[in-house]
Amino acid sequence: MATPDQASDPKTPSQDVDSLGAALGQLRDAGSGRSLLELGWIRRLRRQESRAVFELALPGFAASQRDRIAAEARQALLAVAGIQDVQIELAQSEGTPAGSPPASAPIGGAGHGAGGHGQPPPRQSIPGVRQVIAVSSGKGGVGKSTVAVNLACALAASGLKVGLLDADIYGPNAPTMLGVADRTPEVHTGPEGEQILVPIETCGIAMVSMGLLIQENQPVIWRGPMLNGIIRQFLYQVAWGERDVLVVDLPPGTGDAQLTVAQAVPMAGVVIVTTPQQVSLQDARRGLAMFLQMGVNVLGVVENMSAFVPPDLPDRRYAIFGSGGGRQLADEAGVPLLAELPLEMGVQEGGDQGLPVVLATPESASALAFSALAAELAGRCVAPATPA
Repeated sequence: MATPDQASDPKTPSQDVDSLGAALGQLRDAGSGRSLLELGWIRRLRRQESRAVFELALPGFAASQRDRIAAEARQALLAVAGIQDVQIELAQSEGTPAGSPPASAPIGGAGHGAGGHGQPPPRQSIPGVRQVIAVSSGKGGVGKSTVAVNLACALAASGLKVGLLDADIYGPNAPTMLGVADRTPEVHTGPEGEQILVPIETCGIAMVSMGLLIQENQPVIWRGPMLNGIIRQFLYQVAWGERDVLVVDLPPGTGDAQLTVAQAVPMAGVVIVTTPQQVSLQDARRGLAMFLQMGVNVLGVVENMSAFVPPDLPDRRYAIFGSGGGRQLADEAGVPLLAELPLEMGVQEGGDQGLPVVLATPESASALAFSALAAELAGRCVAPATPA
């Protein structure tokens, strides 16, 4: 029996629609394994003489599946007797929140957001999330994602309920650092029919990342509106549950992702990551100034790779990237220097092997520094929960 959506074209006999629906019935969402027809991602299926036509309406977090779904749908429909052509109409998912571009929109073709005319919508809290801490850097290569991942794990190890949102859409490394690059999150249907992403639980935290939704080595080639849309969906269309703190790993620089997070959600503040050398400080100053200009609380500066600690001489320190840069930046901005994180081989090994250093070698100098950073931020940002 044809569904109302499938039979919306009165010129299409129901038996023809049934044969088309049967052909598409095997198409599945890579995350949940559910039928695309059941999810409502394929709708208004109809036949126009020798052509099969349907709407493809994907939520933003499933946009990376679009090419695969389109190819599989064409192949399945062209195998139906009498079908010689397939037409796919791109539509907006009913589960897409206000202000978010549809997953099927042309790249760069979405609007400005819920506020209209370039105005951001009011900041909206994330249900169940008590505090949001962003981790940012002025440039890439300073170990920002390493800091974000180890900070999240250290906060969780202290007894807090922690989430990690990898908002570095163009360079999503958190899945590799946490050993879950081969996993795909499930997708559930919310109470109002919206699509809800289920975060991956690993290393004591719940995390989502674009890296969980795309193929290895697949580039994300999006302009601002699509980038903004997926970040908003990671904020509001994820089953975060009850979390004391959500750590947001921002991409480097001062672009759309930083603006989206700063304008979308109330934050306890942002941590600025830099290395000691002057080249890094130049870009870190710009990033820090951006958050101050937007009225976001700058929690302080983290100097990463402050000194190299050789494994055979753990009492030695080598300032291979210079020294004092983090202190200089913090003093200039009038914010605290939160940590000076040493560079140890265990940090690199933990990131590559999927077990962060705070969990792999908790007594190492790096792990202890990350734990101290977590304790400092928890004390300042995460007040004890009120007993029920």
